[in-house]
Amino acid sequence: MTVLEGLARGARGVAWFVKGVMGEDAYDKYLAHHTATHPGVPPMTAKQFWRDRTDRQDANPGARCC
Repeated sequence: MTVLEGLARGARGVAWFVKGVMGEDAYDKYLAHHTATHPGVPPMTAKQFWRDRTDRQDANPGARCC
């Protein structure tokens, strides 16, 4: 592995981690869960998922600061 390949691999790892912390991978996780638990039922579109998620967060703010 060259230094450049190592740096690229490290950058991909950091991007994966940041996306997980920020919740950007939530739709991917939802699709995996939905496929496993509700076979044959079409999942929400990405737009529907994010709208539903935002609505749920607004209705139940929990420990959010704002």
